[in-house]
Amino acid sequence: MKGLLVDTCIWSLALRGATPKQSDIVEQLTRLIDENQVKVIGPIRQELLSGYSDKRSYDKLRRKMSYFPNEPILDADYEAAAECSNICRVKGVLGSHIDFLICAVSIRTKFQVFTTDKDFQNYSNHLPISLYEQN
Repeated sequence: MKGLLVDTCIWSLALRGATPKQSDIVEQLTRLIDENQVKVIGPIRQELLSGYSDKRSYDKLRRKMSYFPNEPILDADYEAAAECSNICRVKGVLGSHIDFLICAVSIRTKFQVFTTDKDFQNYSNHLPISLYEQN
C-alpha cells in the first residue's frame, strides 16, 4: 500500500474515544500510523482543529497532528474535485467540496481513502477512488 488519506470521521473516532464497536477502527488507524501509511491534507486538518474551541485542547491536537505533514494539494486537484462533483451530481450523488477534494487527491496519488462516511461508497460507484477495506 502506498498510503491512505484518513478522513475526518476516523480521526474523530480516535480522538474522542471509540466505543467497543469502533475500537477496531482505532486499532487499524494506530497500526497504519505505525506503518507510516497515513496521509493528511490541509482541509482535513482544518476540519479536525475547527472542532476545538478550548485553546489548550486545540494546541494539544495541533501538536499531535504536526506529526503528519500535509500531502500537497495541487491547483489541478481543485479542478479535478469540481469535475468529480459534476460527475456525481449528474448521477444524483451530492457531496461536500472537501469530500470531492479528498477524492481528487486520492485519484491523483492513488491513495486509498479510510473513512466510515457512507457518501464515499456512493462516490466510488462513479469515481475511480479506492476505499480502504476495514479488517
